[in-house]
Amino acid sequence: MSAERYQIADRIANEVITVQAPSEGRQKKSLTDRLDAIALHPVLGYLMVIAVIGGLLAWTFIVGAHLSEFLTGILAGYGKYEPVISGPVASILWNGAFTGFVAGITLVIPYVLPFYLLLAVLEDSGYLTRISVMLDRGMHKLGLHGKAIIPLILGYGCNVPAVYSCRIMETPKQKTLAAFLVTLIPCTARTVVILGLVAAFVNIWWALALYAFDIFLIIAVGRIAFRAVPGESVGLIMEMPDYHVPTLSVILKQTWARTKSLIWIVFPAYIIGSAVLQALYAAGILDPVNALLAPVTVLWLGLPAVVGITLIFGIVRKELTILTLAVIFGTTNFATILSPVQLVVLALVSMLYIPCVSVILVLASEFGWRRALGISIAEIAMAITIGGIAFRALSFVL
Repeated sequence: MSAERYQIADRIANEVITVQAPSEGRQKKSLTDRLDAIALHPVLGYLMVIAVIGGLLAWTFIVGAHLSEFLTGILAGYGKYEPVISGPVASILWNGAFTGFVAGITLVIPYVLPFYLLLAVLEDSGYLTRISVMLDRGMHKLGLHGKAIIPLILGYGCNVPAVYSCRIMETPKQKTLAAFLVTLIPCTARTVVILGLVAAFVNIWWALALYAFDIFLIIAVGRIAFRAVPGESVGLIMEMPDYHVPTLSVILKQTWARTKSLIWIVFPAYIIGSAVLQALYAAGILDPVNALLAPVTVLWLGLPAVVGITLIFGIVRKELTILTLAVIFGTTNFATILSPVQLVVLALVSMLYIPCVSVILVLASEFGWRRALGISIAEIAMAITIGGIAFRALSFVL
C-alpha cells in the first residue's frame, strides 16, 4: 500500500515539475542538497542518525542527571523524600505528597526539558524529517513509519510526553501501536531501578543485557501487535523542508508547549498517588494485597514476599521500588537481601510491568480507559511471564 502511494506521488511529481538542465553542467547545488547527500546516504546517513540519536540521549541523561542532582540537593532541606510508613497520619500523607512532588521536580523536569530543547532544535533545523525518512523502512516492520522514531526516542526520557507525541501518527492503529511500544521503553525512573539493582550489585554487563533484551522485545512484540491490532497502517509521506538555523523563539515555544501539558497531569498524579499509597500501606491495607501476590512474587518469580509492596509503590514512580525496599529492609546494600538472580529478575519485572500512574492517565486521556487498561494488563502479564522464565533460566547462569 505505501509503495503504491510513493509511486503515485512520484508520477504526479514528474507530471507537474520540470527540471531544467544545468547550463554547461555547472549548476551550483544548494546547501540543502549538499547536506542531504550525507544525511540521506545509504551508509553515511545511518551513521549520522546513530550519532545524532546517541548524542540526543547522552545530552538528555548527562544534563538531566546534573539538573536532577542539583534540584534534589535543594529539596533535601525541606523534607524526606523516601517513603514514611509509620507515625502520625498527617506526617505520612505530607511525606507521600512531598515525595510525589519531588519525583516530578527531580525526574520529569530535568530529563524532559533538555530532551525537548534539543528535539526542537532538530525539528526546527529540518534534520528531524531526514531521520524519519532514513528509519522509515525499519519502522514498517512494526506497522509504523519513520515518524514513530520521535515518540520512541522520547520514551527514554519520560513515557508521558512520548505517549502524547504519538499524535503525530496518522491512523488510530498506528497511534495505539506507537503508544504501546513507547510504554515498554525504560524511562529515566526505570533506568534508576536497573542501575541501582543490577549495575550496582551484579555488574554493568547484565544491566546492558536488560536494555538489549528490551529492544529485542519491542521489535518482537511490535510485529505481533501489528497483526493483532485492527485498523490501517499508512506509509510516510511528508514534506522535506530546507535546512536552516533554528530560531530561539520557536525552540522555546515548542519546548513550553510540550512541557506544560505534563505539569497538569504528572504532578497531580505523583502527589496524590504517592500520598494515597503510603497511607494505605501505613494503615496495613496493602498487607493482604502483598499476601495475595505471594504466589506470583514468591512461587513464580522467586522473590521475597515483600517485593509485592515495592512493585505496588512502583506504580506511582518506578524508583520507589528501590526506596521502599530500602525502607522495609533497613539497608541499601541489596546484595545482602537479594541474590544476583533475584536482583536481575526484580529489575526485569520493574522494567516491563505497567508504567507509572501518570502514563496510565495519559493513555486513558488519549485512547480511552479500555485501551489504557488493555495495555496495562498485557504488560503485567508479559512482565510476570518473562520474569518467571528468567528466574528459572538465570538460576543456571548466575
